[in-house]
Amino acid sequence: MTLPLMPKATAVWLVENTALSFEQIAEFCGMHPLEVNGIADGEVSGGIRGMDPIAGGQLSAEEIARCEKDPSARLDILGTAKQYISNKTKGSRYTPVARRQDKPDAIAWLIKNFPQMTDAQIGKLVGTTKNTIEAVRGKTHWNSSNIKPRDPVLLGLCTQTHLDAAAATIKPVQGKESSAG
Repeated sequence: MTLPLMPKATAVWLVENTALSFEQIAEFCGMHPLEVNGIADGEVSGGIRGMDPIAGGQLSAEEIARCEKDPSARLDILGTAKQYISNKTKGSRYTPVARRQDKPDAIAWLIKNFPQMTDAQIGKLVGTTKNTIEAVRGKTHWNSSNIKPRDPVLLGLCTQTHLDAAAATIKPVQGKESSAG
């Protein structure tokens, strides 16, 4: 199930501004009903300001009204918000400091195993810049003598699914297929 952005802030707003049951709010926000009860009692939410899911485009007023009338009904996030929230993990993500020195190794592995992969694809897959990719490709990287090609999946810089998807979109280089004649 797709959770709303900022689920605790959304739960605070729903507790304060609707007549929904704790179970309905808990299921929508991916929380335990006792935690929602704690928000209502003021024990859990502390200094969290509520976030309006209607203004954020995650719920409609009609959806809230429908669920207020029927305690067994479950809130459903709007389709446009669901699409945005489920796609948000495809962009760049935080790489821990301990793994950052592994990026040139992953770039070298990708260049070696997928020479026709574009710099943009490598950058998106590993989460690095075009300058770093060009430096590794041209062997002008400051640490090029220590770079050893290693699989980015094993290094934890991308998932096998993302690597397979990127490999599937590679176009063969023109003129190289028939050069072995």
